[in-house]
Amino acid sequence: MTISIRTANIPAMLTSLPNLLTLSRIVVIPLVILTFYVQGTWTHWVACGLFVVAAITDWFDGWLARSWNQVSAFGRFLDPIADKLLVAAVLFMLVAFGRVSPWSELPALVILLREILVSGLREFLAEIRVGVPVTRLAKWKTAFQMVALSLLLLGNVPPLTLPVQEAGEVFLWVAAVLTLVTGWDYLRSGLKHLTGQGQ
Repeated sequence: MTISIRTANIPAMLTSLPNLLTLSRIVVIPLVILTFYVQGTWTHWVACGLFVVAAITDWFDGWLARSWNQVSAFGRFLDPIADKLLVAAVLFMLVAFGRVSPWSELPALVILLREILVSGLREFLAEIRVGVPVTRLAKWKTAFQMVALSLLLLGNVPPLTLPVQEAGEVFLWVAAVLTLVTGWDYLRSGLKHLTGQGQ
C-alpha cells in the first residue's frame, strides 16, 4: 500500500510547475555544453541566454512553490542538486575550453570545492535532522556567481565592445571570496553538531 501511494505521488511531483522549472535547469545543461562544440559567435549568445533563463528559474521556482503552497520534499531535494550540476558543468567547460584566464581558474576551483563541502555537510546534518538555512550572504554569493558565469559564457564577442570577459572574471573572484566566507560559516555550523556542541 505504501509503495502504491508513493508511486501515485510521483506524477504530481514531476508535473508541478515549480518542480518542472527545477528540472529544466538539469535539461538545459547538455544544451549549454553543446554550444562549446559548435563554431560561431552566436553560440556564445545561445549559451548565455540559456544560462540566464536557468538562473531565473532558480529564483522563480522557489517563489512559486511558496506562493502556491507547493513546497515538496522532492523539490527541496532536487533544487540544490540542479543548481550545483549547472554551475559545475559551466565552470568545467569554461576552464576546459580556455574561456577563462589562468588566474581565474583558482576561483572556479574554490567554488567547485565549496559546493562539494556544503553538499557533504548537508548530507551529514540531514541524517541528524538538522537543517542548514541559506544565509543572505549565500544568496549574494549565488547572485555574483550567476552574473559571472553569464558574462563568461558570453565573453568578448562581436558586436560587443565592452570588456564582458574581464567583468565576468572580476565577478567570479567576488563570488569565490563570498564562497570562502559562506563555506566557512557552513563548516563551523557542521563542526558544532559533529562535536555535539550544537545540540
